[in-house]
Parts: sequence; C-alpha cells; structure tokens
Amino acid sequence: MKYLNAIAVLACPVLVWAAPDWTRAVIVKVEPEKARVILNHQRIKRINMEAMIMPFKVADGASLAAFKPGDKVRFTVIEKNDHLVIDAIEADK
Repeated sequence: MKYLNAIAVLACPVLVWAAPDWTRAVIVKVEPEKARVILNHQRIKRINMEAMIMPFKVADGASLAAFKPGDKVRFTVIEKNDHLVIDAIEADK
C-alpha cells in the first residue's frame, strides 16, 4: 500500500504540469460548416502568441453549436499539421 501512495505522490506534480493552458477570448464569428471560429483572443502563453483576432479550425471533439458572436469563451489549442487547432472550447464565466 505504501508503494501505491508513493506513486500517487510522485504522479501529482506531473498531472498539475500537464494541465491545459486555457486562453480567454470573445467569439467574433462562428462558421460551423467550415469547422472554424474567429476569435478575439488574449495572449496564448504556451506558444508566446500576442493577443489578436484570428480564425481557428476546431478539432472534431470540440463543438461550436452552443456559441454565437459576442460570447465569452476559453479554449485550448494544439498544433496539428503546422496549424493551431482548438481542441477544447467552453463558455467563460
């Protein structure tokens, strides 16, 4: 049992380190037919990208159905085929 506890203690910092880097934004335009959204986003720290308005493709797992222009959201991005792709997006409270 103490070995399991030791493994859990060692794994916790890794889980915190691996937490997604959420970025806040306001939706400018939603284009579900293109699986794309245009965001006015804050600085994306993980890739050192300054705040700007730009389009993002959306991964298959991220739905745009609940969003409309003006909505405040937060999102995470991944690099896929040399492009930034939103892999998670949700309403920002």
